[in-house]
Amino acid sequence: MVPASRVRTRLRPRPAAAIAALVAASALLLTGCASDPLADQFREGSGKNYIAGDGTISEFAEPQRGEPIEFSGDTVEGGTFDSADTLGEVTVVNFWYAGCAPCRVEAPILEEVSQQFGDDGVSFVGVNVRDQAGTAASFEETYGVTYPSILDVESGAAQLAFAGPVPAAAVPTTIVLDQEGRVAARVLGQLTDASILESIIDGILAEQA
Repeated sequence: MVPASRVRTRLRPRPAAAIAALVAASALLLTGCASDPLADQFREGSGKNYIAGDGTISEFAEPQRGEPIEFSGDTVEGGTFDSADTLGEVTVVNFWYAGCAPCRVEAPILEEVSQQFGDDGVSFVGVNVRDQAGTAASFEETYGVTYPSILDVESGAAQLAFAGPVPAAAVPTTIVLDQEGRVAARVLGQLTDASILESIIDGILAEQA
C-alpha cells in the first residue's frame, strides 16, 4: 500500500524551472496561496520569467486522492490524447517545454522509466506549456522521447484540468495518476533520479496486485 500522505523536501537546491507566464492558467493555479513560495515568486514581479519548483515530492494515500482528472488535447505528433484512454493504467503526466533547462535534464530519465514500465500497465504523456509543434518535435527527437505530448500553449486546458489541491505550479512538474485517474503523487520541479519515479509507480501498481 502507498504510505499515508507524506512530503519529502530535497536538501540540495534544484536548478531553476520555467513556466509560461503568458498562459492564464498559471495565474489561476497560484491564486489564493499567500503562504506558497511559488505564489510569492509569481507575485514579486521580478521579471525573471520563471517559477522555480523546490523539488518537493508529495504522495497521497487513496482516501486523499479526490476526483479523477480528465484532460485531452492535440499532440506534437498530430494525433490526439484523451485521459479516458488510459483509465485502468497508471498515468505519468510531465509538464515541460523545450527551453526549460531542467526539462532537458530529466527527459532521458522519463523516457528510461517509460520504457521500463511499458508492458506493466503504465502510460506516459507530456503536456507542453509553451512551444509550437515544430519546436516540441525537435526536443523529442533530440532527447529520444517516444511517448506523446499534448500541445497546451494556446488553450491551457490540460493545465486547468489539474488546477486544484495538487496543481502543476512549476515547470517541470511530474504528476502520477492512479488507475482511476486520481492524483497519487507529484514531483514539483526537476526529476533527478529514475529510482524516485520507479518507487512511486511500483507503489501504485502494488495497490492493485
